Formats: sequence, structure tokens, C-alpha cells
Amino acid sequence: MAGVVAVVLLAEAVFIAALNWFLGVVVDRQDMSLAGLDPDVMATSSKVGGIVFGGYFALCALVAALVAIRDRAPAGFGRVLLISAAVVHGLLGAFAWGLVGWTAFLAMVVVLGLIVLLLMTYDRAAGPEGAGGGAPGRGDAPAKRKEPAAAPAGAGAPASRTDEPQDGDDGPQDSVPAQVTAPVTTTP
Repeated sequence: MAGVVAVVLLAEAVFIAALNWFLGVVVDRQDMSLAGLDPDVMATSSKVGGIVFGGYFALCALVAALVAIRDRAPAGFGRVLLISAAVVHGLLGAFAWGLVGWTAFLAMVVVLGLIVLLLMTYDRAAGPEGAGGGAPGRGDAPAKRKEPAAAPAGAGAPASRTDEPQDGDDGPQDSVPAQVTAPVTTTP
């Protein structure tokens, strides 16, 4: 799935860079001013913008490809980069709906969905969700807790537990015991 995202983002990077370069060439050949702006500056800024945004989407594609190769969730800068790409696609989709039409909006939403799916389906440490047999967020099985030592038999000692169900066994129970700490005084 991450490989699909990488291919889509790379294709988008090439398309965005080529489109902005083409628009820069058109503005350069028109040699017309728009609201008093220099046509050379507009052509150059369109070409530079195409290279910058194309590089940005290519970098996002690289992060997605690394996720596919390593079979691990993106972390740090790569995760932030993919989240920012999702936000950019959401904003582009909103603008595309009003300026271009529903097909461009649909394309942006599909890419947005792919990026969000990539971010949500990979667990932080264990690869794709469900791939590891351990607890969520861990690559290994949870540690078994120690059972308390048996209390001496006598008055007030609880009866030994058997395998038969007892009251309260049907209810939900925590899979991880709560950590209890002693209270600490806050005043000297």
C-alpha cells in the first residue's frame, strides 16, 4: 500500500513540476504584464515554484517508498512531511472544487485518503497493523506479571482460587495492571 502512495506522489511531483514549467513558458512567450508585474519575474517564479513543489512531492514519495521498503511507520521528519502533504492535498481539494471542478477535487481527495491510510495503517514499531503478534505499539509480547505469593492459611486468609468461574469473572478486566505510586507530599 505504501508503494502505491509512493508511485502516486511521484507521478504528482512530475505532473506539478511539468505543469508549472509549462505555465512559466507560456507566460514568458506571451510577454504581457499582469497588473504591472514583470513577465520575466512571473515566468521565473512559476518555474521555481514548479521545481519546489515537485521536489516537495518527490520527497514525500521517497518517504512513502522507504515505508514500503522498511515495512515500518514513518517517524520524525518523514511523518511530519506526510502529514503536511495530507494537509496540502486537503487544501488543494477545497480550491480545486471551486476553481476546476469535481474531478480535480476527487483526485485530491483520493491522494489525501491514500496518505492518511498510509499514516494510519502502520503501527509505530511493528510494521503494518496486525502483522506483529504482540501488544499494540510493541514489537514483542507483553511481559507477564508476577502473581503474589500465597498468603499463609489462617483466619482472614482468602480461599484458594479454583478454575471454576466465580462472581465477577464475566466482567471486563484490564489487560495491563494499573501502576500505583505512593502519594508524595508537596509542601516542605
